[in-house]
Amino acid sequence: MKCSAWQSWSMSGRYPRNIFSPSFTCVAAWLLAAALAAAAGTPVRAASTKAAPDYPNKPIRIIATAAPGSGPDILSRLVGQKLTDAWGQQVVIDNRAGATGTIGAEIASRAAPDGYTLMMATSLHAIVHNVFPNLKYDLLKDFAPISLLGSVPFLLVVNPSVPAKSVSELIALAKAKPGELRFGSGGSGSPPHLCAEIFKTLTGINMVHVPYKSVTPAITEVMGGQVHLVFAVIPAVLPMVKSGRLRPLGVSSTKRTPLVPDVPTIAESVPGYEYIGWYGLVAPAGARREIISRLNGELVKALRTPEFREKLAGIGAEPLGTTPQEFGSFMREEVRKLAKAVKDSGTRID
Repeated sequence: MKCSAWQSWSMSGRYPRNIFSPSFTCVAAWLLAAALAAAAGTPVRAASTKAAPDYPNKPIRIIATAAPGSGPDILSRLVGQKLTDAWGQQVVIDNRAGATGTIGAEIASRAAPDGYTLMMATSLHAIVHNVFPNLKYDLLKDFAPISLLGSVPFLLVVNPSVPAKSVSELIALAKAKPGELRFGSGGSGSPPHLCAEIFKTLTGINMVHVPYKSVTPAITEVMGGQVHLVFAVIPAVLPMVKSGRLRPLGVSSTKRTPLVPDVPTIAESVPGYEYIGWYGLVAPAGARREIISRLNGELVKALRTPEFREKLAGIGAEPLGTTPQEFGSFMREEVRKLAKAVKDSGTRID
């Protein structure tokens, strides 16, 4: 029985002005039901408490805000398959690439909060939250976090001709030659760009940013010596590291990664440094708690399986798995941290 009058009365402590109004009748009906239930020995719950929904009972859509074959797409398909296996309902992957992930995010934010439209959120969404001033959605207000799925550390690599074999030596070199070192990125405001901007801020060094249309040509230019260094996800540069065409100096996470276990973290030389890419599943704001909880349970269970963990490693991601509350706190902190990096870099896209 729905009764908004009872909810507002009980929460505010005020009585309805007209005791003969339909709202008061609704309250009276609730009290009568409570009295009858008490007489029968049956516990009574407030009208706002409802049983868990029969979820899912139709196909689910996961919006991947990137092209097929990308990290968000691959992880969306992994998640989709696990949910299909667990629940017997088809999960459809809807690729909505473009505008730095904002096209898909806007579509997802406007979807019904019934658990049948989800989105693979990434660290890029936390960046554009601070870069685009006129977004038609709010990452923190328009989405309900479900679980953080994986983190993606970046690897700082240099051309072998650069006379620095450690992070400390690179910092000393940059301070001795201010403005002479050039770093490449996948464009202004991209994760590799902000990796370097945070590094610059914490170390007080001056390096020149050289943006490219994607990080791939930036990596090529580092190997060719046109620029000196780049931050990139590990799978993108690991073959060149193994062949000696790039020299690794440090990983951007606070812990060393099994992908390159012998490479120290940047934080070992620069206390407080951390930048990671990440993936996490979200739903439109307003999704029922029972639905969020059920999705979270299945995702955490999947992240424990060797098969899922192995496939995550294939895209350079390390498995995580969190509660919805932990993921929400994480996103807020990411937005806060990146706001400073964006401001320091002067990045702005109108």
